Amino acid sequence: MKKQLILTIIIMIMILPGCSYVSDDNNLQNAGMLFESEIAGNAWNEKGYEGLLAIEQEFNIDVFYKENTSKENDVIQAVDEFVQEGVNLIIGHGNSYGHHFVDLTKTYPEVQFIYMNGDLYNPKVTSLNFDSHAMGFFGGMVAGEMTETDEIGVIAVFSWQAELEGFYEGVKYQNPKAEVHIDFVNDWDDKEQAMIIYNEFVAAGTDVIVPVGNAYSKAVIEAAAKDDIYSIGYVADQHELAPEHVLTSMIQHVEAVYLNAAEDFNEEALMGGIRSYDFHDDYITLGMFNEKINSNFEKKITEAIEEYKKTNLLPIEN
Repeated sequence: MKKQLILTIIIMIMILPGCSYVSDDNNLQNAGMLFESEIAGNAWNEKGYEGLLAIEQEFNIDVFYKENTSKENDVIQAVDEFVQEGVNLIIGHGNSYGHHFVDLTKTYPEVQFIYMNGDLYNPKVTSLNFDSHAMGFFGGMVAGEMTETDEIGVIAVFSWQAELEGFYEGVKYQNPKAEVHIDFVNDWDDKEQAMIIYNEFVAAGTDVIVPVGNAYSKAVIEAAAKDDIYSIGYVADQHELAPEHVLTSMIQHVEAVYLNAAEDFNEEALMGGIRSYDFHDDYITLGMFNEKINSNFEKKITEAIEEYKKTNLLPIEN
């Protein structure tokens, strides 16, 4: 009897470690996220981190993250550490991770990889893309309505950002007389260069400034408030940064997109490739409207967004 008890205990010890990361209910075991820069003070990264926490809460799993991880060797090391922790869903919070992840699928075939705003096709790598043209259009409508000098400045990062063309179209649709000036930082987080552009716009008489970047959006919005200049938030609802001066925000609900992808992975419905998200199902929205915006215009743009969600047609296309 004593020998049988000892044998049973030994078998249990051998089995339990192998089950520590396996659930009968979840295909998703643990999740990890890589960030190209620091989370704090970066609206884009903060939204990504919110998504990771939402996954943790929804599935009651362990989650891990690494900041300042963009170089190939750092990515490889971080992925290996995640896998050692039982992670089988790895998210790269940026479009630079795509090619690294495709290469890593050969080493870690049991892992599903996710990254943002890319165009690679691979059954084990999924790109989650925000279709931001319409977001820019409706943000542009707000800027075109509220400018008094007809001078609007956009501090962007790269010319390929789809929201830029949409923003220009939205401004011109609402206010054909307005001029849209766009300058580029060429780095998502370069606050110093963003503020140089900001000061140039202010000197030129710009009265609505839109930071379309990550870490520098907060600094630009706060500077604009001090100079009594309107602004429009980006990625997150940035109304609270300057309630008197933020007209609205062009919000990408990154946390909801990540949770949606994690749910599909858990149900074995995440097959790689490219997924697109827009105003439909509220993955993109406009934030709180400034109280200085005319109620009739607020009603007009709200109805236009609802019409777009039904028809995929912007006001300029109707």
